[in-house]
Amino acid sequence: MESDDVPELNRRRTLLGLAAVGGVVPVVGRFSLSGGLPDQPDKPDTVRGLGLMFRLPDGEQWRVAMVNLPVFPDSTPRGFYDRMLASRPVPGTGKADPQAMAAFLADHPETAAAMKIIKQAPPSAGFADSTYRGLNAFRATNAQGETTSIRWAAVPTASEQPAEQAHGNDRNALFDALIDTIARGPVSWKLILTVADLTDPTHDATLPWPEDRKTIDAGTITIDAVQTEAPGNARDINFDPLVLPDGLAVSDDPLPSARSAVYARSFNRRAREPKSPSAVVVPGGAR
Repeated sequence: MESDDVPELNRRRTLLGLAAVGGVVPVVGRFSLSGGLPDQPDKPDTVRGLGLMFRLPDGEQWRVAMVNLPVFPDSTPRGFYDRMLASRPVPGTGKADPQAMAAFLADHPETAAAMKIIKQAPPSAGFADSTYRGLNAFRATNAQGETTSIRWAAVPTASEQPAEQAHGNDRNALFDALIDTIARGPVSWKLILTVADLTDPTHDATLPWPEDRKTIDAGTITIDAVQTEAPGNARDINFDPLVLPDGLAVSDDPLPSARSAVYARSFNRRAREPKSPSAVVVPGGAR
């Protein structure tokens, strides 16, 4: 990594919530699959998510929501909404209207370009060996008041394949494999910050930054225990991307603010719903 090339930002690790007494802060994570359907089977090509909540000194928190995509398909909240409408299943077929999607992509060339990038990045075998990216740009300010734009990603540290599932059924294959992998030992990711050049777009998550941008190894994220869904754990956390520690702020990207509002609405709705037992069970109890 090239952390020595960016000393100002590197010294500001405390502002980013990655340094405390002993260099360790507690973190709670939640793994998820996109779609919002709790009964859907664990398909390998379904978008995987990792939400994290860092509990920082002085009561601060840093919450992030990442996915295993190289770019986001939409550049604006409106574009996301229009894509959802275009991909609605047609009654009788259960599939999207290809003409509606073609018309949407014609009106949104940025999404068409992003989908090509996404198709060129096939998913890994499981949750444990996935790279998760924040995709949106944020502003990082150091002790001297200097601000730069960054994006972050969680990059797996181990090259070994996740464990084969030893319990459950095929519908929960990805989650069961993650449980079995962590049962063998902790799973870790490097938190990598990518520093933008002045020419890099910060307002559009469909556009990747060049691969030669400076990066900072900002710490190691380690998950050493898992729990199933139950009151008091990650089920009851809203991974709002606008919960930021001192030194981080939103950029001109319109998506984080929209995500924050949608997450709050979704969280409030889920909190009022009757709860059913989780389909994913951790053998031996809650942990």
